[in-house]
Amino acid sequence: MTENASQQPPAPTTELPTQYAPADVEGPLYERWVERGYFEADAKSDKPPYTVVIPPPNVTGSLHLGHAFEHTLIDALTRRKRMQGHETLWQPGMDHAGIATQNVVERELAKEGKSRHDLGREAFVERVWQWKAESGGQISGQMRRLGDGVAWSRERFTMDEGLSQAVQTIFKRLYDDELIYRAERIINWCPRCLTAISDIEVEYQDDDGELVSMRYGDGDDSIVVATTRAETMLGDTAVAVHPDDERYRHLVGTLVKLPLTDRSIPVVADEHVDPEFGTGAVKVTPAHDPNDFEIGQRHGLPSLTIMDEHAVITAHGPFQGLDRLEARSAIVAALRAEGRIVAEKRPYVHSVGHCSRCKTTIEPRLSMQWWVKVGPLAKAAGDAVRDGRVTIHPQEMEKRYFDWVDNLHDWCISRQLWWGHRIPVWYGPDGEVVCVGPDEQPPSGEGWRQDTDVLDTWFSSGLWPFSTLGWPERTESLAKFYPNSVLVTGYDILFFWVARMMMFGLYAMDGTPPFHTIALHGMVRDQFGKKMSKSFGNAVNPLDWMDKYGSDALRFTLARGANPGVDVPIGEDWVQGSRNFANKLWNATRFALMNGATVEGPLPEPSAMSSTDRWILSRLNSVVAEVDAYYDDYQFAKLSDTLFHFAWDEVFDWYVELSKTVFQAGGEPAKVSQRVLGEVLDVTLKLLHPVVPFVTETLWTTLTGGESIVIADWPADGGFRDAAAEREISSLQSVITEVRRFRADQGLQPGQRVPARLTLDGTSLAPHETAIRQLLRLQPEGDSFTATATLPVAGAEVALDLSGTIDVAAERKRLAKDLAAAEKEKAQATAKLGNEAFLAKAPDQVVDKIRTRLAKAEEDITRIQSQLEKLPPA
Repeated sequence: MTENASQQPPAPTTELPTQYAPADVEGPLYERWVERGYFEADAKSDKPPYTVVIPPPNVTGSLHLGHAFEHTLIDALTRRKRMQGHETLWQPGMDHAGIATQNVVERELAKEGKSRHDLGREAFVERVWQWKAESGGQISGQMRRLGDGVAWSRERFTMDEGLSQAVQTIFKRLYDDELIYRAERIINWCPRCLTAISDIEVEYQDDDGELVSMRYGDGDDSIVVATTRAETMLGDTAVAVHPDDERYRHLVGTLVKLPLTDRSIPVVADEHVDPEFGTGAVKVTPAHDPNDFEIGQRHGLPSLTIMDEHAVITAHGPFQGLDRLEARSAIVAALRAEGRIVAEKRPYVHSVGHCSRCKTTIEPRLSMQWWVKVGPLAKAAGDAVRDGRVTIHPQEMEKRYFDWVDNLHDWCISRQLWWGHRIPVWYGPDGEVVCVGPDEQPPSGEGWRQDTDVLDTWFSSGLWPFSTLGWPERTESLAKFYPNSVLVTGYDILFFWVARMMMFGLYAMDGTPPFHTIALHGMVRDQFGKKMSKSFGNAVNPLDWMDKYGSDALRFTLARGANPGVDVPIGEDWVQGSRNFANKLWNATRFALMNGATVEGPLPEPSAMSSTDRWILSRLNSVVAEVDAYYDDYQFAKLSDTLFHFAWDEVFDWYVELSKTVFQAGGEPAKVSQRVLGEVLDVTLKLLHPVVPFVTETLWTTLTGGESIVIADWPADGGFRDAAAEREISSLQSVITEVRRFRADQGLQPGQRVPARLTLDGTSLAPHETAIRQLLRLQPEGDSFTATATLPVAGAEVALDLSGTIDVAAERKRLAKDLAAAEKEKAQATAKLGNEAFLAKAPDQVVDKIRTRLAKAEEDITRIQSQLEKLPPA
């Protein structure tokens, strides 16, 4: 419970303020929802379950636009399912974020002039827990600002007691099943974080480097190799060539002198070597390159480690003690002095791996580490998608998933950190190795020690869908809410997290996958499609936009951009537009309340309704069906856009406007429309609620007097359709739109009244004459009426008398000038597009631009000619 949770928010009123102020509404509403337990989930309930886990944000993090985007989508899904009668669990929690959190606390210690080694392991870990209690988890408060409907009483942390038990349990089981093992292999090592990191925590980018070709050996027995990491030559134990390469066949099996050392190394033949790349010969450094390590294994080569954990040269000689980059320059200079540099290329742009946490260049390093044997686990994860137990949405993302799980290397799970789940393995004085389960006592006595490493953060977060429900205990929550209904996450962590959860879920839960559906979304980018980054100057704090425009405005903007698996551009003006939509919703509901809109009693029979009433109800039912279909297909952008245009265009701009004349006239038709308008708003607000929860709650409770829209029933398609009414109102819209366009073309002011004769006999528009005249500002024709412009549209005819409203001669002169300019533009564009020499040389984008100019000119000519034809004679 937050600090202001005890302050009872004001009860809903029957009236609405003249303006919507999100800041006054959102906080109190959210606290009311939490206090009343709307977001909690009951494992004993007989309702069908619907479960989603929050991708656990790092405890070091704060809410960024990516979080806001993802949380908006999940919240929309769970709010709808709750309204549909499901026992809905949105599971919250945070990840302990091993490397990131340890780095944060170490930086705090550095300000005190201390390191973690000054404190010792236990005191340092205690310091991290203290930091978490005081500073970590600010994202929880920000989630409340956004409106996340999570079950706060179930909040979990990947280092809490229950999850620690789950981690130890699955480690023990995997170890006993020989799916976890310890081995010396090449790993990705971060010299800054001083730990191994997994392949998926390495970010590759193109860096400027150097490619140096150097000669090993002398005379006819010499061989040239090229490298971007000259410093590693100190650890070379062979040169490799392809077995079919005739150039080097005579050297295979011989020894060549390794420069700058007293060693000679063999020339070996290995099919891994590409004879077409470079010189066709490669240096082999088994302790500092993963491919070289494999070559070394095949040929029984020794592995010489020549750098320490800080990437400082340890090999004996003049380069000992130099940083790797210092050593690189010094070694190239020494080789150049000996005349062994054959070629140098600078800059040489090549892909270089960097630590995803601190951006330091990764150093491949031979190291004793713990590994998960992923072969059988990855096969099960692939099979679960192939046989349909798990669906990936959108389907085109399946290929990326299969490419990953079908080619997984064994996973290095040990990290040389102090913060995290410590590996539950003890080593004895005589070489004993004992893996200890959660209910077992670790061995004790002189000489016994626990492994100092901790587990990769993704190891514990991979258990998230079931560890948060009480596993390994067979709890009621686990029985009720596992497997999850859907996982909503970014395609960028398909490999990091999704594959891990699939492997562990299938293994721990007897072949039951952790979720039925994986719904992948894209990344949030700026309005120009560029990645958001502080270094680019385009990063946005979502709290700033929520403060300025309201949380609903941000949520609606994000949802409108959410096409499955596609990146989402967003700009502040779009959020402002969504704020305008919330205001429009507010003002329309105020109008409805002031004009007696009601949800009391059943809807009138269709026979008692006007065609306008039947039209909007027909459209309403169609929209309900469309929105349901889009939700089931995770088409958030389409469902949001459908609701936007239905609410703004059809309800507010047409139905409300057409109803004004009915309300003014009063009587039974007004009562019918009051009930219809109440129904339309009731359903529309419910449909909008999952995406824009705050404003819809305020409006719905005021309109209906209900307890909360959060627990209201989700609308159902009632099946009512009236095609005739839809055609009739479509014709009415055509008349009004066409006359409005003509008025605008003639420069008439929106409120300027014009005499008009309406010929509606024989059409379905006759009952709408009053509405047409009122909406178009058309006054009766009068005795002196002269039809100076006649507009035939939708089978009707609207004749206007413009003699007293515009200067026809001046208008004709203006339009003639515009027509001449458009015809000149058309002629120029046509000439260029007819010039074959120009088309052959011009870039495609230039040609496309001219085609666009031509199309615009032709459109302008047609429009201006139509305006001239409708003008009376001068």
